[in-house]
Amino acid sequence: MPGRLPGLENFNWSAFAQEKIFVLNDAHAALTAEASFGAGKGLKHAILLTLGSGVGGGILIDGHLYQGLSQMAGHFGHTTVDSHTHSRDVTNMPGSIEDAIGNITILHRSYGRYETTYELIEAYRGGETFATWLWLDSVRKLAISISSFINMISPEAVIIGGGIVQAGDALMIPLKSFLELYEWRPGGKHTPLKPAQFSDMAGAMGAAGFALSKTKN
Repeated sequence: MPGRLPGLENFNWSAFAQEKIFVLNDAHAALTAEASFGAGKGLKHAILLTLGSGVGGGILIDGHLYQGLSQMAGHFGHTTVDSHTHSRDVTNMPGSIEDAIGNITILHRSYGRYETTYELIEAYRGGETFATWLWLDSVRKLAISISSFINMISPEAVIIGGGIVQAGDALMIPLKSFLELYEWRPGGKHTPLKPAQFSDMAGAMGAAGFALSKTKN
């Protein structure tokens, strides 16, 4: 992810440590943990979204992590929800869901009123008009994105993780309401939302499991 980890781009970890080292996307690692031990255990097809500084993601197909070409699959955060904006995210996508809800843009999209998503949500809980509009607009765009991902992949569940999930009902209640509006549910079909079980440790657990699986091959 150019620009996100200066100094680590093209860094050869194996040469540096003189050991065989595997590098894994953080959201892919989180999905690996959730699929093996957590909210995705027993599922064959699932997607995971991590809501934090940005929006990460991972795809589970037939019980296996799908990484795609160059391990780039699952970057759900770089999906456009507002093509009319002139701003572009780190992958050059205009109006991405990452920019719409990620903590990295909160100061800009709140016109300098809030420095963190936590501050925005606390103002929303307090009934502040601007915060209510901004937060619900962000959650609405998230629901539209999730509905699109469901249409594309048809998962058994959508797992939601990351720091923003700590908002609890302030996130999940409006998100489910918007999903009722946008999700395609033929014959009453409904794709459940599942909170991730391992919080900040999911990436570490998944990375360890991924490395172990590679060393057994």
